Amino acid sequence: MTFTTVLVILTFGEGTEDNHAQKYPNKFGISFTYSYLCTRMLTEKTMEKLRVLAESAKYDVSCSSSGTVRKGKQGMVGSTVGGVGICHSFADDGRCISLLKVMLTNHCMYDCAYCINRRSNDIKRATLSVSELEEITMEFYRRNYIEGLFLSSGVVRNPDYTMERLAAIARDLRTVHRFNGYIHLKSIPGCSQELLQEAGRYADRMSVNIEIPKEESLKLLAPEKSHKSVFQPMKLIQQGVLENKEDRRKYRHAPRFVPAGQSTQMIVGATKETDRDILTMSSMLYGQPTMRRVYYSGYVSVNTYDPRLPVLKQPPLVRENRLYQADWLLRFYHFKVEEIVDDLHANLDLEVDPKLAWALRHPEAFPVDINTADYEQLLRVPGLGTKSAWLIVNSRRFNRLTSYDLKKMGVLMKKAKYFITCHELTDGYAVPIVGINELHPERLRPLLISKTQQKKAAEEQQLKLDFQE
Repeated sequence: MTFTTVLVILTFGEGTEDNHAQKYPNKFGISFTYSYLCTRMLTEKTMEKLRVLAESAKYDVSCSSSGTVRKGKQGMVGSTVGGVGICHSFADDGRCISLLKVMLTNHCMYDCAYCINRRSNDIKRATLSVSELEEITMEFYRRNYIEGLFLSSGVVRNPDYTMERLAAIARDLRTVHRFNGYIHLKSIPGCSQELLQEAGRYADRMSVNIEIPKEESLKLLAPEKSHKSVFQPMKLIQQGVLENKEDRRKYRHAPRFVPAGQSTQMIVGATKETDRDILTMSSMLYGQPTMRRVYYSGYVSVNTYDPRLPVLKQPPLVRENRLYQADWLLRFYHFKVEEIVDDLHANLDLEVDPKLAWALRHPEAFPVDINTADYEQLLRVPGLGTKSAWLIVNSRRFNRLTSYDLKKMGVLMKKAKYFITCHELTDGYAVPIVGINELHPERLRPLLISKTQQKKAAEEQQLKLDFQE
């Protein structure tokens, strides 16, 4: 739950319309600007509701605009060629906001301790009608503000009632307004299978947030929720996707079902769970064939009055970043959870990235000979990515590689030089080899940590995590 902010800038260049633009500042100093040109089609009341609901939606980071391709079609509006959405604005922590990210309503029947929209909070509430949200999406698209929609909602009345309205919006955008852009829907835990099937026929991606990796902690902060209510819709969506793949093998023009798969989100720092607990859950989720991304959201103290929650000076963004790096190792570098975190290191090192931390703990695996090591070994070397490892394997068939060649391939030699040997770094040369085994990990570690990294890690470690029983 970090400061992900929906920043839709509605401007029109040099014209008289800009002179009438109004700004609505929010509590984080970000302004939502709109022009009176919009209010000719969308009323001021509707835009005010949009501002409130965009503010309420910013804590959900499990949105993306990749994983599907919708080419332009005659009679349809929009496309997502290449599976990449727009990048018009950025959050203050660097995230790219590529979609109109909004809630249908911030009223909610649940009272989750970590949520700004919890039932007991005294905040400004708003609800958009189905037709209003459809009109906003289409008007914003026609003005080139957005290329897609990320739609979530608080749960009102019951899960089926809320999910029915979300599905109706996706259906109307596709069939009535002929919208062919990207649609990401938040699935409501507890809704019926029929409504999930209806929504999945029109959405590109659907997501159900786990929020807390352990059941007991979820029950503490959200007594009305359970992991069963979250995993059930995940299984139903997965079943629908797999069945749809079989149908499309038999029938070429069978309609697609959630072609971009699923995503989910876990909150970091709101409970006592370690990074090992979080990554174990992520690894289990990635074992499912339709799970595309697990997002990690550093907890923001939005409900400081609740004694069940920790007292944080700022969101744990460094820890969040390390989890994303570890997630990358799980997905693309063939690491296992027990290699990244174990009994002695249940939490990730805040000073160095997880790959470098593993290398410092396992000096026996180095040095790696660039000219003979296989692809799996190269992936373990700090400073080498998947692309550079692939280039090395393919290039050395023609000639022995040197450090000059590695630099041209994009290898970060500042890190890698301590963990590799190559053509000019062998025992036959006068220059002595200075690597991890010569320097030892405890002496090498300070050389690889910049002063900026040390300062950030120190600030992160000074944060007070006061969990009250």
